Amino acid sequence: MAKTKTSKYDVAEHLRTADEMAAYLEACLEEANGDAAFVAKALGDIARAKGMSQVARDAGLSRESLYKALSGERTPGFDTILKVIGALGLKLHAEAGQAKS
Repeated sequence: MAKTKTSKYDVAEHLRTADEMAAYLEACLEEANGDAAFVAKALGDIARAKGMSQVARDAGLSRESLYKALSGERTPGFDTILKVIGALGLKLHAEAGQAKS
């Protein structure tokens, strides 16, 4: 019987267009349930898809600090998140939702 060969799935390999990247981030924001590290990891996936070195330059950060900030192992500062979102060519927007009581 032949063995089945598997490989690790990497979402960054499947994020090709700006629309796909925005949809992925939107889905992750909805699923994050307040987990900022989860959102940072999603931004890291998108940054890897675009090219981490270019995103780091555009965000004004070193590549190493960008990898650390978007690893999902820590919660980066909001200023870093805003720089990365801008460097990725994405925009944040807000909409009214139900307030927690």
